Amino acid sequence: MTVDNFVGWALPAYCCMSDLDISWDEYHQSIELLAAKIFESEWEFDRIVCLARGGLRVGDILSRIFNQPLAILAASSYGGDSDRERGKLAIASQITMTSDRLGSRVLLVDDLVDSGVTLQQTVGWLKDRYPEIEELKTAVIWYKNCSICVPDYYVSYLPENPWIHQPFEKYDSYKLSTADRNCP
Repeated sequence: MTVDNFVGWALPAYCCMSDLDISWDEYHQSIELLAAKIFESEWEFDRIVCLARGGLRVGDILSRIFNQPLAILAASSYGGDSDRERGKLAIASQITMTSDRLGSRVLLVDDLVDSGVTLQQTVGWLKDRYPEIEELKTAVIWYKNCSICVPDYYVSYLPENPWIHQPFEKYDSYKLSTADRNCP
């Protein structure tokens, strides 16, 4: 299965049976549970790469918990009405990081694995561009049944493939008015 199989693919009804609303507390607790699972595995890594946008907060918190450097890779595949239509995956040309080398043991994090295409393709992208990677593992909060790949670490397996509403999504439609800008 390739990325092209998913271009223009709106998530079918069988893939999203319901919606799952996540509060800030649930979101942060889930990241802490993810950290615990990674810690309990005793796998040692020397860099965290997060996928922006969804994996930014996850990567930031894990970077703080494990005291490991964070690199950011922007990737995007959703658009259309309510950002629910899968388009062609776009991956940034470079990673943002504060050192010259990525590292040899990399933890790639995102918020969720839905179709699995983004995670699968970014693993390949990283290995192609960074030959110093000896081992790469993946971590997400939510792993949906309809994914074509299984992450190494996850908190919740979702067999019914719900559409997940994360607490920060309210800002997707948040618009500042002129009056808001004049607040003291």
